Amino acid sequence: MGFTFQPEDFKAIESVLGFGFHEDESCRRMILENKAEKRKISLEIFPDIPIGKKRGNLISVYTESSHLQLHFCSGYVVSEMLGEVTFIAQCGSKVSGLIIEKGAGCSLFANVDAGILSGDFTHLGPEVMLSGVALSLAETVLPKDIKTRKK
Repeated sequence: MGFTFQPEDFKAIESVLGFGFHEDESCRRMILENKAEKRKISLEIFPDIPIGKKRGNLISVYTESSHLQLHFCSGYVVSEMLGEVTFIAQCGSKVSGLIIEKGAGCSLFANVDAGILSGDFTHLGPEVMLSGVALSLAETVLPKDIKTRKK
């Protein structure tokens, strides 16, 4: 496994999201609440745990109506300006991202072709453009060759 969450990573995430983590034996848990919009989510980070026959980072989000998981998280990007943290997982030339917002919102983009993250968004349909724009911040944590890998 390449990336493992360190104490400074949790501090950076707390700083952007504005809530603190509670530490448990196997995970760090954060409850984000937006009372004005009546939203509440739980973010759990399980660093370096067994996932099948491998080890990796698992990001889990619980909302009032859904449960989302990102297996083998390989990095994250914090954006103070946007007030969000994007957790990234990659498999070949495909990227998945779980975005957690300071306002207790979340979005998941799965199996996105990494080539569209740095491409010309004006050539994409609006339904595809959103994932490219949303995950484009993640280019900084992806291997340099991922955008050029063949299918």
